[in-house]
Amino acid sequence: QVQLVESGGGLAQAGGSLRLSCAASGRIFSNNVMGWYRQSPGKQRELVATITNGGTTNYADSVKGRFTISRDNAKNTVNLQMSSLKAEDTAVYYCHFRTINYLQTYWGLGTQVTVSS
Repeated sequence: QVQLVESGGGLAQAGGSLRLSCAASGRIFSNNVMGWYRQSPGKQRELVATITNGGTTNYADSVKGRFTISRDNAKNTVNLQMSSLKAEDTAVYYCHFRTINYLQTYWGLGTQVTVSS
């Protein structure tokens, strides 16, 4: 079992920045992928960014160059540094954890990010 707790959500102005953090606890396996997804009203949940335990990253085209995902394996945390925020970034952001073989997958409860224009 893995528990994910997000923090750092809130209100930001367009062009501003915000940093999200997710702390994982429980039975953590070394070969895993952690990341962030988001969902806004009327839209499907979409991938924002992911990062493997080895540091390989993947970003949605919409956030490339603006968001940076990182992780601290010792602390079992994953962060999302969001810069140059746009109103379109407004959504509930969910932390995600999965083993590389998809045998285990977990979601955080989500944290609201609101960007005012």
